[in-house]
Amino acid sequence: MNESNNTSGVGFLGLLTILFIGLKLGHVIDWSWWWVVSPIWLSIGFYLSVIIIVLIVRLVISSV
Repeated sequence: MNESNNTSGVGFLGLLTILFIGLKLGHVIDWSWWWVVSPIWLSIGFYLSVIIIVLIVRLVISSV
């Protein structure tokens, strides 16, 4: 049997960002916009750090 498991959609941090934006626009929270969109920065920072670590490991392995 051929099974294909494709997942798509909004993850946890995306939902958290949408929730924070809704709360900010509904005047429920009085946070700075930097805090409201911080889940986006967290995910970008995570992916960038993974890419940097992979590049460093590749450079170390290729120099050996």
